Amino acid sequence: MTRHLNDARGRLRSRILGWAMLALASAGLCLTGLPSRAGGGDDHTHATAPVAVATQGVPRIALQSDLYEVVGTLQDLRLTLHVDQTDDNEPVINATVTVTLGDVPVNATPTPGGTYVVASSRLAEPGPVDVVVSISAPAGDDLLIGSLAIPGLEGDAVTQALSGHDHGSIVDRAREAVAPLHRGQTWVLGIFAAGLGLGLLLQSRRARPVALVTAGILVLVTTGFAFAHGGEDHDHDAPVAVPGTNTPQRMPDGAVFVPKPSQRILEVRTTVAKPATVEAATRLIGKVIPDPNRGGLVQSIGGGRVIAPPSGMPQLGQAVRKGDVLAHVERPIIQADQAIVVEKVGEIEQMIGLAEAKLARAKRLVATGAGTTISVSDLEIELEGMRSRRAAVSDIRTTPETLTSPADGVIASSRVVAGQVVQGQDILFQVVDPKNLWVEALAFETLPPLPEDATALTVEGITLKLSPKGVSRALQQQATVVQFAVIDPPANLRVGQPVTVLSRTGASATGIVLPRNAVVRSGNGEAMIWRHVEPERFEPRPVRIEPLDATRLIVRAGVAEGDRVVVRGADLINQIR
Repeated sequence: MTRHLNDARGRLRSRILGWAMLALASAGLCLTGLPSRAGGGDDHTHATAPVAVATQGVPRIALQSDLYEVVGTLQDLRLTLHVDQTDDNEPVINATVTVTLGDVPVNATPTPGGTYVVASSRLAEPGPVDVVVSISAPAGDDLLIGSLAIPGLEGDAVTQALSGHDHGSIVDRAREAVAPLHRGQTWVLGIFAAGLGLGLLLQSRRARPVALVTAGILVLVTTGFAFAHGGEDHDHDAPVAVPGTNTPQRMPDGAVFVPKPSQRILEVRTTVAKPATVEAATRLIGKVIPDPNRGGLVQSIGGGRVIAPPSGMPQLGQAVRKGDVLAHVERPIIQADQAIVVEKVGEIEQMIGLAEAKLARAKRLVATGAGTTISVSDLEIELEGMRSRRAAVSDIRTTPETLTSPADGVIASSRVVAGQVVQGQDILFQVVDPKNLWVEALAFETLPPLPEDATALTVEGITLKLSPKGVSRALQQQATVVQFAVIDPPANLRVGQPVTVLSRTGASATGIVLPRNAVVRSGNGEAMIWRHVEPERFEPRPVRIEPLDATRLIVRAGVAEGDRVVVRGADLINQIR
């Protein structure tokens, strides 16, 4: 009886121990087998990392021919077409455009914005659709063929929007509900099943060692690895958009995606590269100077205190005429000189008094017939001379120096104010005729005879036409001074403004002639151009250039014949990031 009771107690302890070990094994496996969370920014992917993630793109189609390039975007069951000329990217307006969607022809409606709109129920059907665009324009007739992929989601959404009801099936909803389990929660069921099996094995004394060894191995395996799911996005950075949107953006390969609407805003224009042989040019550094015959400097001879004229001191930019009074300068007279002047004036006045007395006596003698009129005339002349001498000596003390404009023009510079004491030969004013300006440049190399059609370029990009005036025979800073007259100078040209003079050398050069605006600078300062390779894609290309004139340059390397090069808007494309 006692042995039977002991056996029953032993089985009970074994069952309790088995269930306890089952619970501990399940809990341990669950706790140790939890996959580690992979943080953003770490490289947990098992494949090549995606460099771009597509955002909500706009279905689009891009077609190109020798005459036209067409880009269509699908939004709200409307296909908007941008039609441009292939050579120069000029928008094509007032054309007749017919679009065939599958086998359904539709006439495109022109819009005030220079686009064409096609509306058709065929655009609501998801899947690819063949698109044939027929264009009839003054530049020529053309036919472009392509395919437009209408996304199913977009098509369903459009259909739902039209009907106002949700047509999702129950199967779809159930599939969405269990989708998380398929993506990442199956490990929970696996661990639970393993824990349950080990717990059952632990209830058997014979299988208990095997179960313990198996549990230990599972614990070591599950705790030795952290599960990071390749292909899932563990990065917290914002996704990078790829073409498909209507936002300009730079691609990972350095190219730039510029949608057609943005090209219209930026007024992007292109030209087809063609080789040509032209006359080479050399570059000189110069500056704007006034015409020496149409202006001048205003200086004081002896210096003194500046006195403003009754009209006030002249202002910068004020127009003046030749002889206009700009300022007065009161001469400084020391005290000894002032005493000499006073003494001299007194002496002259005394002589004038004696001469007046003699003249009165001579007149009385002539009236009585005792004198002659000749003596009266001599005394009158002598008296007038002495009066003039007195006035001249008095002016030395009282009359200031008058500064006048040497030519017609405007006040270019003013370096004096009323009351200022100036020295002799100080430059007080500069008068410049803005319609007559020159350019002075330095040539450190031997120059050929100056051409008649030289040009200059200002820092602001203003082009100046130059006419040669002369070349110095004396070197200045080991360079030859060359002077040109500016033909019809612009109103905003300033004296002293730096310019770059481009003068032809007479030697021939072969290359691609492009406008200066077509060449931009890359991040490392390298000269480059932008090639228009696809309707909405532009690629940078480093080039080697040489100056040709103020508005053009010649590309010696980097551009092939037939390349479409951006000649307007290149600087704006270069700024897209």
